[in-house]
Order: sequence, then C-alpha cells, then structure tokens
Amino acid sequence: MSQDVREGRIRSIVIVGGGAAGWMAAAALRRHFGQSPIGITLVESSEIGTIGVGEATIPTIRAFYRNLGLDDLEVLRATQGTCKLGIRFKDWMAPGSAFIHPFGLYGQDLNGVAFQHYWAKARASGEVGAFGEYCLGASLAAAGKFTVPAANPPSSLSVFDWALHFDASLFAQLMRRVAEANGVRRIDAKVVKVNLRPDDGFVASLDLHTGQTIEGDLFIDCSGFRGLLIEEALETGYEDWSQWLFCDRALAVQSQPPANSSGEGAEPPPYTDVTAHDAGWRWRIPLQHRYGNGYVYSSRHIDDEAAKAELVAAVPDRLLHEPRLIRFTPGRRKQVWNRNVVALGLASGFLEPLESTSIALIETGIEKLKALFPDRGFDPAVIDEFNDWSRREMERVRDFVILHYKAAQRGDTPFWRTTRDADIPETLARKVELFRARGHVARYRWEMFQPPSWLAILDGFDIRPQGWDPALDGIDGRALAASLNQMRAGVARVVAEAPTHGEFLRRYVAAQPAAAE
Repeated sequence: MSQDVREGRIRSIVIVGGGAAGWMAAAALRRHFGQSPIGITLVESSEIGTIGVGEATIPTIRAFYRNLGLDDLEVLRATQGTCKLGIRFKDWMAPGSAFIHPFGLYGQDLNGVAFQHYWAKARASGEVGAFGEYCLGASLAAAGKFTVPAANPPSSLSVFDWALHFDASLFAQLMRRVAEANGVRRIDAKVVKVNLRPDDGFVASLDLHTGQTIEGDLFIDCSGFRGLLIEEALETGYEDWSQWLFCDRALAVQSQPPANSSGEGAEPPPYTDVTAHDAGWRWRIPLQHRYGNGYVYSSRHIDDEAAKAELVAAVPDRLLHEPRLIRFTPGRRKQVWNRNVVALGLASGFLEPLESTSIALIETGIEKLKALFPDRGFDPAVIDEFNDWSRREMERVRDFVILHYKAAQRGDTPFWRTTRDADIPETLARKVELFRARGHVARYRWEMFQPPSWLAILDGFDIRPQGWDPALDGIDGRALAASLNQMRAGVARVVAEAPTHGEFLRRYVAAQPAAAE
C-alpha cells in the first residue's frame, strides 16, 4: 500500500447517540474493521432518553447479530425476547377479518411458473385451501406453534424464516456490551456545539458539556428525530411523505403479560398483532416479561386525548406506565449522507412501524456504509451512490406500507375514506397494476420486502390477478386442485407435530429476571 493511500484512510469514527442505532453501528463497524487502526467513539448522554425504536424485527436481524458472534437463544435470553413468524392483520378489511403476513414461501414453483398461478387455476376449478394454508410459516403462526426451520428443507413447502420480538433497550445494552468488549470507547456527555470546518462545511469536532472536544474523520448521526448533525448542523432538509402516509402520531405503553383462566401466564403468540382502529392501527407485541402496545394514528382524524382513551380501553392487561406520545413526520432526509456525516435510524427518516422496518433500515444502512466506506477525501461519487441506494430502498418500503392502507379499501370512517381515496406513488401503482394484469410481482434492487411478502399483502386484501400463466392451460384444473390439497395436508401435518410457541420458549429460553421499568 502506498504512503498516500495509507495517509488518506479514515482514522476515527464518532457516533453521536446510543440506543439501538448507535450501538448496532458501533458493534458492527468494530467487528468489520477488526484490527484495523480505526478508532470508534460513541458519545451519548445517560440523561437523555431514547425512543426505544423497534420491539419487532424482521429475519435480517438474526444474520446481523450472528455476524457479531451471537446466537439466537443467547439474544432471546438477553432481551426477554419471543419468536416472530410474521404479522397478523386484524380488522383491516372489515371488523372480524384477519390474515397473516409470514416470513416464508407459498407452495412450490414448478417449471418456471410461480405457485400463485397454480393456485389461481386450481381455485377456479375446484375446492382449494386459502392461500396462507400453503405457507408453513403462516400456518404455524395461525396455530400458535413454533419450531426452527429445517437446516436442509426437503422442498419449498418447508421453507420459512423467523425474527424476534425483543426489549429494544435490552438489545441496545447487548450491542453496547459487544461493542465495548471489542474496543469501542463510550463518552457519557451531551453535545453542546458542533464545529464545522470553515472551508467546506464538514464537521470537524464536537464540544461536550464536560469541556472536552472530540475530533473525528467520519461522524455517524444516531441522535434520533432531532438529527443533531445531519439536520441541525448541516441543514440537509427533509422529504415529507405525509401526502401518502397520514399517520403522524404514536402512543406507546407497556403492560403486564396476560394470564390465562388459571392465573398462569398465557401463551404468547408467535407474531405481532396489528389491529385497525377508526383513525389508524394498534400494535401488540409479546415479550417474556411484558407486552408492548401502541396506537399509530392521524392527528387530522383524532386528537391525542381521544387516541389515548382508545388505546387504554383496548389494552386488556394492567398498564405499567402512562402512554408516551411520539410525534413524527413520515419521510426521509434528502441526503442520508451529507459531507462527512451519515445518518442512521430515526435521524435518517421514519416510516410508521407497521412492517417492523426501523431496525432493519439501521442494519441496511450499516451494510451500505461498509460497502462504500470512504477515505478522508470523501469522494462525491461514493456519497452519491450511498444516497441513491438509500433513497431507492426507503421509497420501496414506503410503497409497501402505503399498499396496506390503499388495499384495505375501507370507507367506514373519515380516516379510512381518506386513505382509500388518496393518490399513491406511481412506483406503487405500476407494481400493483402489473400484478393484476399478469400475476407477476416485480422485484427490484434495494427492496427490503421480496415477492412472498407482497403476495401475502395482496392476497390478504383480495387483490388477485385476472387469470393465470397460459403455460397452465393444458393442465386439468380439478387434478391440480387435488394435488394442491395434498400439499396443504402436508403443511398441516408439520404444524400439528410442532410445539406451541410457549412450549418452545419454556424449553429453550430460560426465564430471566425482568428489566427494571
């Protein structure tokens, strides 16, 4: 390596803000760079609380912490976690309706034709099961069962994945332990001033309330909605998506776990519950030591006090504290990477937690940074590519979330009439129109949710293609229906033999003392 290249290397990374975003970045970057002479310092104040973003995750979290040397059971124990096979949507189509968005495949694709085409033809010719009955993950979730996926599944019918529900503050503490054990330095202090270089406006250093000044080459802003570096210091700007996503408030509250009729702890479901309400939707997330509850709503359609009363009335268990109000604007920073500052987590933007994307977007932000890690010259081509990747990914997630509201087609309250009648982004309209016309789910680069997830939501809201692949026209529909029913029976046998989610936790995840509230 030439002397010039060596001298141009990043020597110090400063992360502003702890919580899940800050400590995930610290742990992952320290692990990635190994023995490289890059110092990583995290500045956080123990006097400033965190939002506690994300108690529900998607399966990518498991690959993230495995790369840090942690295993599933270790993380479940450390975070009071439970297993998540997907999300159950209640009352979104109409009161009493329900479907599950699982982490898994549907049926078997054969001869280059996707399973949804076989199912559509069989459904038109005979009695077949619901689409979700051909997905092992969805079927396990619906039955309250859980087992780990087979290491070598015999067919695609056996393929499913899982994620975690966890206490976000305990997960941040776990990430902190990993990071500090590998050499990350933590400073407990408030940032009182951000010093910019006069020649180019890059961040040069941070003045702390202790009188200390911290210099760095690369700064990572994990300061939450405030955006201390990316917005307050660099005035990056924000792209507001409230013309498509009307919810701008959330109330969050923790409750005791429910008990069964004998007074013992009830079986926790292996999924996140999201229930439609008059002006938004309510989440319910099972943990070992408590449940997480919240109401995401539009302040244009209900005031905060009425929303609080609605949430409190809906939670069946004893509340552990007063509901906490969170105000937000759905959207993203116009640049997630500006000069020598990269924003992660809430500092980079926010989409409501309908599909548990907050922590996943932290993960992908870290992966992008590792792939496009700069030198001290901060080549604009690197920054532009990072921002393009981030924009595309966030827009794809935005479209997926919007689909839920548009597809619900409810009109029984002002909120649901607004979401039903609102325009949608052209990118989403094109994707849905393609599916209606051809039964094909377009798959793009930097898209978090793959075709099975889109199929789950489209089918759950009764959005189906006009027909099926013409390659199936020569197949007898009744014989095909009989074959699909055999598939469904095979899935049902596996589900019947699986332990309940509660049994799995009792057997493999020893109870830990509850975290202090």
